[in-house]
Amino acid sequence: QVQLVESGGGSVQAGGSLSLSCAASGNPYCMGWFRQAPGKEREGVATIDNYGSASYADSVKGRFTISKDNAKNTAYLQMNNLKPEDTAMYYCAARGIGVCYYGPGSIFYYWGQGTQVTVSS
Repeated sequence: QVQLVESGGGSVQAGGSLSLSCAASGNPYCMGWFRQAPGKEREGVATIDNYGSASYADSVKGRFTISKDNAKNTAYLQMNNLKPEDTAMYYCAARGIGVCYYGPGSIFYYWGQGTQVTVSS
């Protein structure tokens, strides 16, 4: 069982930056960030594996950066040039060996409690 604890998030104006952290109780092979806005389905944002291979949703490419410190069992999401449409509850997720991908059909077994990101125009 892997426990995930998120931190960071908050409110910022459009164009600003925020950073999220996710501390895991173990060292999961794959960690990712997902988000869900009110009235919308959850969507994948980015994933990264223990080798540092990262994948990003098209909507955040060039603006968000995911990283993982294996020594600290912590994943990070640096969010720059934030837009109002980035407003959502952000969730950290993790899984073991397997396909490390954010897209539809991806399977993650462990989830954090979520942290709110609000971007005002």
